[in-house]
Amino acid sequence: MSENYKVYNNDCPYFITITIVDWVDLFTRKEHKDVIIDSLKFCQENKGLIVHAYVIMPSHLHLIVSSKQGYDLPATIRDFKKFTSRKLIQSIKECGESRREWLLNKFSYAADRIKRNSNYKVWKDGFHPVELSTNRMLTQRLNYVHNNPVKDGIVTAPESYLYSSALNYGEKGGMLSIS
Repeated sequence: MSENYKVYNNDCPYFITITIVDWVDLFTRKEHKDVIIDSLKFCQENKGLIVHAYVIMPSHLHLIVSSKQGYDLPATIRDFKKFTSRKLIQSIKECGESRREWLLNKFSYAADRIKRNSNYKVWKDGFHPVELSTNRMLTQRLNYVHNNPVKDGIVTAPESYLYSSALNYGEKGGMLSIS
């Protein structure tokens, strides 16, 4: 991993992107997106993760996150990816996924390429953390996260997208800022 993309300060907010291998559009079903939401909630309650903003796009997630004191952000993201990989494969197998065979083959092929003794690889390696050390950087990335579904043509307003924190920001009326 490049020196530019490492977590140096766990309590500082970071913009991260977590991407499905080969940019597969896995998050087209509610069941798969709910795996992500449930896992983020678990990490908030049990692993010290602070989620400042998020959006679940068809092939990736954008998050602005930090960790409570005493917790390790990279370890939490690693555990999140490992757990959600298993849950997403289980969800693909159990729900009425029309692309089940194709998805499982795709993720199996990705695992075979890296030879890590796993049957499936869902996520690309890394999470490309960018420290948001100024209010300007924070505002820019927050707007990027919330406007991503609009830019992608999924919705016409950020608050209309159910799998984003944009609506929460509108309800809270507050803006995340750097102390």
